[in-house]
Amino acid sequence: MNWEWFTRGRDVLYWHWSPEHRWKMNLKIEGYNEALITYILAAASPQYAISKNVYDKGWARNGDMKNGQVFYDVKLPLGPDFGGPLFFAHFGFAGLDPRGLKDGFADYGKQNLAHVKINYRYCVNNPGGFKGYGKESWGLSACDYKKRYHEQSPLNDNGTICCSAALASMPYTPKESLAALRYFYESLGDRIFGEYGFTDSFNQTHNWYAGSYLAINQGITILMIENYRTGLLWNLFMKDPDVKNGLLKLNFKSPWLTK
Repeated sequence: MNWEWFTRGRDVLYWHWSPEHRWKMNLKIEGYNEALITYILAAASPQYAISKNVYDKGWARNGDMKNGQVFYDVKLPLGPDFGGPLFFAHFGFAGLDPRGLKDGFADYGKQNLAHVKINYRYCVNNPGGFKGYGKESWGLSACDYKKRYHEQSPLNDNGTICCSAALASMPYTPKESLAALRYFYESLGDRIFGEYGFTDSFNQTHNWYAGSYLAINQGITILMIENYRTGLLWNLFMKDPDVKNGLLKLNFKSPWLTK
């Protein structure tokens, strides 16, 4: 991967290029979202690495990705108000261990815990009055709703719970995530559990239960549960010498960088 080429000579990475449309989409990879891992891999490249300047100016937007506000008594270091969809705390951290991971902008273990807690407390508080929301039924992320893939968050909520949102949060909120797992399995049962485990989502306000299994959500659930159980994916990824070099190049601190 020629990461440097994907900067187009500028201080940011771009999402898309194709032989037919080239840079027509013109979409920058800017924080804060699920794409932190992209910049770490780009800095880790032995041949085509990006500079720290690309990370600071492009991803972090010179610090503009910081939030610092308090939602439901939880201070959120980075990202949109109320944290955005929960996949921000999952997809970039299947291999990247957030525990003790820090740079000049945040402690990512604290960031992810804050994000999940805000999402959980929003569902418990249930300002939209949706049926079924509570301590055992929570989690807003990107998922199916009827015939559309829909990004759910506290600022974009139609009453749809994404099963992977709570379950993939197990490393951060094991008690709350296990309570959700038991509720999904024991109370909702075969309405959302089938041949491949839990289906993608459900909306009790509209008495709707997905029949679909989305690989991206199924996959991250399995990986994050394993990280909660044994740390397997974190252990394998963080030992990689190129990954360590990328983190050091971007001035990250992590317990893994002293091992």
